Amino acid sequence: MTNVERMLQSEEAARRLGVKVSTLYAYVSRGLLESHPEPGGKRSLFELGDIERMAARSRGGRQAGSRLATITTGVTQLREGGPFYRGRAAADLIGELCFEQVAALLWQCEEGGDWSTPSLGASMPDRSVLAETSDRMRHALVLCGATDPLRADLRPEAVTRAARRVVAALVDAVGANEAVTAAVTDPGTATDAVTDADSAAGGSIAHRLAHRLGGTGPILSVAAVDAALILMADHELATSTVAVRLAASTRADLYDALLAGLATLSGPLHGGASQQVYELLVAAERDGASRALNDVLRWHRRVPGFGHAIYKEFDPRFDALLELAEPLLSEERRALLLEVMALAYAHEVPPPNCDLALAALSWGTGMPPDAGRTIFTIARIAGWTAHYQEELSERPLRFRARAVYSV
Repeated sequence: MTNVERMLQSEEAARRLGVKVSTLYAYVSRGLLESHPEPGGKRSLFELGDIERMAARSRGGRQAGSRLATITTGVTQLREGGPFYRGRAAADLIGELCFEQVAALLWQCEEGGDWSTPSLGASMPDRSVLAETSDRMRHALVLCGATDPLRADLRPEAVTRAARRVVAALVDAVGANEAVTAAVTDPGTATDAVTDADSAAGGSIAHRLAHRLGGTGPILSVAAVDAALILMADHELATSTVAVRLAASTRADLYDALLAGLATLSGPLHGGASQQVYELLVAAERDGASRALNDVLRWHRRVPGFGHAIYKEFDPRFDALLELAEPLLSEERRALLLEVMALAYAHEVPPPNCDLALAALSWGTGMPPDAGRTIFTIARIAGWTAHYQEELSERPLRFRARAVYSV
């Protein structure tokens, strides 16, 4: 009998082979691949082993050098319509669920729980010591682990409780709104801002984060931040997610596993991608779209915010987020963003991706340059935790790359 857990749907099988779904079924018609009916359904399934063998043949018999293990996951599936969390399209969850509810969906637990800011037993260092938000979030994560007396408890309820604690602590580590900061130096001009800050402290994660990221631009929409958190919550086996699963396979506690994810996310080609787009938009506003695009091509040979390794035609997350972000931009900035996109399209640059929409949201509303990275990081805690839990059900220490010694 076919093991359904070792079967792939046609979209995933085609993605692993690097072909279109129509090509996949052409292989079936020519007898190169066998399809199997889905039990109780109408779709076709493909055996994982068959797909792996065909993929190896297409590489001339060589195994992919980056492959550590085959990971079967039920957390997220990447389809043409974008990421699907537990079978539900992430884009469709916007407006229907909030980030906390999406996290519960990924974690397969009941909604609710304590999302309040934890007491970590130590104050955040002054910004003269830790100026970067990413450093402050790592510091907060370390304190979360250090102040959890039962951090080694790997039961599902303990893991999700720790994850909520981490998310709230990371939000609290983000720099406060400038209006609130002004209240310290000029109490007579910012009373309303302080009141808003107090109310935001007990609000949703999106509310609290939007308040702390809010800059000097138009009022930041909490709905847009919540949408960004939902869309960035997980993206299957991204590099940082694999790092978290590697740590989970050694049975590291959640805090240490999330630190592995944060370390991997810190690279400019992963979590920092939206900040590069932010800098591009700043340059376009200062020097013009043509010069900004030409300069970035001269120095980087690619345009950040365009093209994606998974989505060849378009990144569905881009449209879903831009729809909420674009109305928040001033007329001038909206026109500049469209000019950048039109110029890229005219020169056959790959389609825009979610990093462009995330940067447009942060740049267009006056948030700091690293705001996109901050939103991305806090969002991804949800997905990492889901993968961490899933990896705990696998055989420990199963990841081992094969080395080829060279002199």
